[in-house]
Amino acid sequence: QVQLVESGGGLVQAGGSLRLSCAASASISSFNSMGWYRQAPGKQRELVATIENGSNTNYADSVKGRFTITRDNAKNTVYLQMNVLEPEDTAVYFCNANRMILAARVAFWGKGTLVTVSS
Repeated sequence: QVQLVESGGGLVQAGGSLRLSCAASASISSFNSMGWYRQAPGKQRELVATIENGSNTNYADSVKGRFTITRDNAKNTVYLQMNVLEPEDTAVYFCNANRMILAARVAFWGKGTLVTVSS
């Protein structure tokens, strides 16, 4: 069973920065894509950013230009650098990894890390 462990969340003032890390128990090269999602209180989980095995990236419009997703295959870790944070970015951030097995997509999730942005 693949385990994803997030870290790096915390309390930060608006305009500040945080870097989230997601450490995988398996080689991240074995995943077709990895990403970050977030869920704010009372809201549905939403996509923040994804990175494919070929390093193509995709971002939600709300974070473009402020967040950057990167991967370190040697450390089996994916990062989310978050700059110019806004109170609207407050949420639990979840790491996601996807693997295609027999034409079916299998998703793995971490337990999340809380990011709180104060105004």
